[in-house]
Amino acid sequence: MRAGGGEGSSNVFSMFEQSQIQEYKEAFTIIDQNRDGIISKDDLRDVLASMGQLNVKNEELEAMIKEASGPINFTVFLTMFGEKLKGADPEDVIVSAFKVLDPEATGLIKKQFLEELLTTQCDRFSAEEMKNLWAAFPPDVAGNVDYKNICYVITHGEEKEE
Repeated sequence: MRAGGGEGSSNVFSMFEQSQIQEYKEAFTIIDQNRDGIISKDDLRDVLASMGQLNVKNEELEAMIKEASGPINFTVFLTMFGEKLKGADPEDVIVSAFKVLDPEATGLIKKQFLEELLTTQCDRFSAEEMKNLWAAFPPDVAGNVDYKNICYVITHGEEKEE
């Protein structure tokens, strides 16, 4: 059994570019004041004090440490950042963009209208890309496309369970 390795913990490294991992490693090293490879309450207190925050309550430090499921080594630190970034998921931003095209807030957009936009504006979709889009997100019998489902798949990678 690997020490400190939970399921999928090695996969966290694939979420970031190598340069980002290096930056997080530098940040981790700065926070890990006693250089033992684990961020503790004392490490947090010391690094906050070095930044001028001298009166941080014990409860606040404990709350920060408790955000992790166990000792905060570098892999856990990186996973925490990955989860925070995933939480800032752009799904709501993408849905908002579609809502501009859906003044009645039905959650649907006409296939013809969407196809026209995607093939004539900005980064134009090719006929092949449109074929793939409609294969992945077929319109209903009335010719409407569920854009919320498209947004979900874009940001989560798979269809929502109904």
